[in-house]
Amino acid sequence: MLYYILYSFHLKLSPLNVFRYITFRTVLAILSALIISFILTPVVIRKFHEWKIKSGTREDVPERHEAKKETPTMGGFVILISTIIPTLLWSDLTNYYIWVVTFALLSFGAIGFIDDITKLRGNGKNEGNGNKGISGKMKFTLQVLSAVTISALLYFKYGFNTQLSLPFFKNVTPEIGFFYTLLCIFIIVGTSNSVNLTDGLDGLAIGPVLTVSATFLLFAYLVGNINFAKYLQIFYVKGAGELTILCGAMLGAGIGFLWYNAHPAELFMGDTGSLSLGAGLATIAVIIKQEFLLVIAGGIFVMETLSVIIQVYSFKLRGKRVFKMAPIHHHFELKGWNEGKIVTRFWIISIILALIALSTLKLR
Repeated sequence: MLYYILYSFHLKLSPLNVFRYITFRTVLAILSALIISFILTPVVIRKFHEWKIKSGTREDVPERHEAKKETPTMGGFVILISTIIPTLLWSDLTNYYIWVVTFALLSFGAIGFIDDITKLRGNGKNEGNGNKGISGKMKFTLQVLSAVTISALLYFKYGFNTQLSLPFFKNVTPEIGFFYTLLCIFIIVGTSNSVNLTDGLDGLAIGPVLTVSATFLLFAYLVGNINFAKYLQIFYVKGAGELTILCGAMLGAGIGFLWYNAHPAELFMGDTGSLSLGAGLATIAVIIKQEFLLVIAGGIFVMETLSVIIQVYSFKLRGKRVFKMAPIHHHFELKGWNEGKIVTRFWIISIILALIALSTLKLR
């Protein structure tokens, strides 16, 4: 929006020509998202306290989480606003991919919002404290429907590439045709739920979200530039460069949220944030042809999900639990680790994984 207004005068005022550069607009998106988040979040925290929008008591967490029950939730609402507004301000609104990712953020954010509201109203299965939300079947169905829509929007776009890109292999690019839509659905729904599982400690989920956003910011820029893509021997995706701005907005919004979400958290993102951020990152990964790179960069999300799967199947098959509690961050809590130590170490792992993901640009 502002991009069009300002750039339209570049012939009369040559300094405005700078708005043609994605890098400059990405910096503006990051700063805009930060400012919006810093202004809006304190207001939301205050209002949510007044409206008693709090996380409440959960049964599937260690006892020491009882102290968090008065902390406001649904902070993902702020992250979404802080991401989408700068994106609309500084990106090219004729870009198809910007709208697809925006739809992913909003649709999964809406699912999370419904789930959060249901928990708050006490309409879940556990009528006593209302912490169950909508049924797992309903939640999954809504996620799949949204993911099907996203995959269809991409698959039926003229010229969309359905080849796979495998990290560390430059000449292995299998073409899977229609089956790409199924993979796309799996990636989007899986990542969305993985981020949701990770969101269990103060700042734990938003840290890896930031590292993955930063990683995809760079990849989106390179993939969208035909010269860089050719030099690095990665897929060139025309128009994907504009997603650099959206990734920047997500990065700025996440940093702003972390300011208030760091231990002790003043605001939780809730399903509104975790589901939308997971879906947004997954959709970006699909568009920039880095589907499997998401497994590396988002390794923390994968680890959290695998811990739950292992725990469930181990108990069903052997009657024994592998971990004291799943997801795995609760296991370390019950082992006596301080919450801050768990979060910091998971962040360190996430940064290392992001660096490994970046190394695939040359290690091919």
